[in-house]
Amino acid sequence: MSDWLGPFLDYLRVEKGASEHTLRSYAGDLSQFFGFCAREGLGRDLAGVDHLTARRFLGHLVARSYARRSMARKLATLRSFFRFVCREGGLPEHPLASVSGPKLGRRLPGFLHVEEVAALLDAPDPSHPLGLRDAALLETLYAAGLRVGELVGLDLGSVSLDEGFLIAYGKGRKERLVPVGSYALRALARYLREARPSMVAGRPERALFVNSRGTRLRDRSVRRILDKYLDQTARSRKVSPHTLRHSFATHLLDAGADLRSVQELLGHVSISTTQIYAHVTQERMRAVYRRAHPRA
Repeated sequence: MSDWLGPFLDYLRVEKGASEHTLRSYAGDLSQFFGFCAREGLGRDLAGVDHLTARRFLGHLVARSYARRSMARKLATLRSFFRFVCREGGLPEHPLASVSGPKLGRRLPGFLHVEEVAALLDAPDPSHPLGLRDAALLETLYAAGLRVGELVGLDLGSVSLDEGFLIAYGKGRKERLVPVGSYALRALARYLREARPSMVAGRPERALFVNSRGTRLRDRSVRRILDKYLDQTARSRKVSPHTLRHSFATHLLDAGADLRSVQELLGHVSISTTQIYAHVTQERMRAVYRRAHPRA
């Protein structure tokens, strides 16, 4: 089985443009499944895997209290892997074609209110180069509704301060042009003028956002930066970098933006993915109605 892992990850990287985060996730899911198969006595034989194997694997996950979404993701990984193996001639037919995943409820994304976002974005200390970088980073993350992978993938040439746009590369390396607001543009200009030159110290570095060593910032570093400022602004509930993307979409719709425009800004392939944010705004309207109407 593991002989197919490298070619499969290469396929995802080259043909699908998968991010390093996605590749690590797929590799972890498959390694877990291979280990399960070994314990089941299947060894390295792909031909021994069938729909019953997958169902026993799901049962194994249930017994270990995995969340339904985690189980669904792992099953999707297996389906992609075996589809690739079949395409390359490793198996005559897909062994998991008849396996159904766990039913998932529709989960509304969490978001911050406008005042909460403002407090978070005002938290970095502009008297320090890292504070200027963090201010520009958070402002850009919220202003453009970026995924973290898109943010850390930005290069110096990705942003036009004069035009007020940036080029982001989303899932599958799909390129999109995203407008950037005036607050983020000012923060970026100051970071590029006053902080980044001393951080890279003359070294040739393409990355827009760099760490204290002058090299490209990574996903986990953005998580730590966000946690730092959440602590300062006394936010106790769970917030991730993706929460700013949810907040971006929710605030636009609350202010009257149409769903199709928000879809384009987020880089969603299907508008059904974007419609979840319409449910968020509807839930907020219902909550306001219940609180405010005397006969609600």
